[in-house]
Amino acid sequence: MADRMSVVKRETKETNIRVELNIDGSGEWEMNTGIRMFDHLLAQLAQHGVFDITISATGNDQHHLVEDVAICLGRAFSQALGEKRGIVRMANALVPMDDALAMVAVDIGGRGYTVLDLPFSDHDMAGFPTDLIRHFLESLAIEGRLNLHARIICGKNDHHKAEALFKALGRALDSATKIDERLSGELPSTKEFLEQ
Repeated sequence: MADRMSVVKRETKETNIRVELNIDGSGEWEMNTGIRMFDHLLAQLAQHGVFDITISATGNDQHHLVEDVAICLGRAFSQALGEKRGIVRMANALVPMDDALAMVAVDIGGRGYTVLDLPFSDHDMAGFPTDLIRHFLESLAIEGRLNLHARIICGKNDHHKAEALFKALGRALDSATKIDERLSGELPSTKEFLEQ
């Protein structure tokens, strides 16, 4: 199996982003976005997806920084997966965290689409607006060409809801990106074609 790694850079007038991804990693991560809560959530994705992810990001505006990190991370997954031969492709995860329960289902089929049900309570976590989580997931799905369904099933604490969501995202992506030896390197599609 070829190395499934990528490096994506994005520099605009608003942000400067660098993402390094190893899909077949060991859960090592280094997040430096300048937004502590965002770093914490991205670390959950890496840890529970067992991906090696290094992210360096600077910018003056949280909205654009979160969006551009999502764009780069989505592109990194798409590039690292290449033709997507032999991958499981579809997976889901249900993750609890204390009072919260989150579900994520993904299809790495080449079509960026999201269905999100994210009922946050006070819409702010330590200065991090919870609406940026929605925006992150939408941008990630578009650039990663993922069909992504995410739902917070229950919970009272917004931090717990968000953390359960990112853990579930990591677990679902880990399962979907695994190589299924039974496929012998074939594309997991009756069309024998997946968008890259």
